[in-house]
Amino acid sequence: MLLKLEQPADLNANVEPVQLPSENMPPFYGGMMCAVSGWGVTQVYSYYLSSVLRAVDVQIIPNCQYYYYSRITDNMVCAGSPLGGKDSCQGDSGGPLVCNGYFEGIVSWGIGCANPYFPGVYTKVRNYIRWINWIIDTNSD
Repeated sequence: MLLKLEQPADLNANVEPVQLPSENMPPFYGGMMCAVSGWGVTQVYSYYLSSVLRAVDVQIIPNCQYYYYSRITDNMVCAGSPLGGKDSCQGDSGGPLVCNGYFEGIVSWGIGCANPYFPGVYTKVRNYIRWINWIIDTNSD
């Protein structure tokens, strides 16, 4: 689902646009640093969401199929820390993964949080750019 606003958002210190990637940008590479943000839990098995927006630097994890076997598709990208300790978590779903200033991923799922053997899984935004641009350009009156 993509929400289309009736009017442009008022940009301020709390609301800023993000750059969309293009389909023909260079591919992700293992170790590429990105930032994920959200209001999710900050401790595994906690039920308390953060009262402030938080962000953490994570890196693209290559060969994610190794961790999740056949569950990873070409429409997904994995990110986290090879040593664990940095990840998105419950309550962060739908949040952005920003790499080099581009909105590259949407928090989707994972097994646990910040687990070195199960990095976070994100929807790969660049695979949906044509659809996103079609929605943006389509007049929905």
